[in-house]
Amino acid sequence: MLPPIKFYSLLLFLAILFFSFTEAPLTGFNQIKTIVIDAGHGGKDPGTALGKEKKYALDIALKLGEKIKAKNPDVKVIYTRKTDVFIPLHERAAIANKSKADLFISIHCNANNNHGIRGTETYVMGLHKSEANLDLAKRENNVIMLEDDYKKSYKGFDPNSALAHIMLANYQNAYMEQSMNFAAKVEQKMGAYGNKSRGVKQAGFLVIWETTMPSVLIETGYLTNTSDATILNQESGRTKIATAIYDAFYSYKNEVEGNQ
Repeated sequence: MLPPIKFYSLLLFLAILFFSFTEAPLTGFNQIKTIVIDAGHGGKDPGTALGKEKKYALDIALKLGEKIKAKNPDVKVIYTRKTDVFIPLHERAAIANKSKADLFISIHCNANNNHGIRGTETYVMGLHKSEANLDLAKRENNVIMLEDDYKKSYKGFDPNSALAHIMLANYQNAYMEQSMNFAAKVEQKMGAYGNKSRGVKQAGFLVIWETTMPSVLIETGYLTNTSDATILNQESGRTKIATAIYDAFYSYKNEVEGNQ
């Protein structure tokens, strides 16, 4: 039989050992180790506003990546493009899947014939809630027409068909909850930095259709609106947008890893 002091010492050791396994966050299983940042459009695909979109999307993407690398050296940052080159939509998703990314962020700028519409929007894969969402998805997806043999790459998908987009939007995304969580954080931070937030929305975007991780597409403002264009035309404005997205990423990372 153990002496009382040794007996209680053993109990204390076992208690510490037990709680170290039961209460510690499961960081080994829930970590944001790799993020893929996708600058929309590029090369022969100028995007909207006569090429401004592909330029501004790339600038914001690079700024975001630098912020993540500077403040989170444990996170690997991968870009789908770092220069003005054309990358097919399916290859962007393939880059994220091949790298086993924990988060995929696609960055764009918006446009509308109604120049009074302004604000940021963050999209997740899902049902079109309005005709405007459908029109945006059709415009973004129409870039596949620039790709060789696009019908084979996208299993016969017709970017001009409303029915095809509705069927695509019904695709069951296993990461919907996480995507919605991150998207909500992006829009909250956009508002905190003085941008008008139009909220989290759903639509069928090919660029996030085949990704196997939480994924969002961020429309950082309307280049057809004077107020939004003023922000996006200035480097300081694009830096604020990148900072807002970074803050959302940092909050999401801490939440996932149990550090909050």
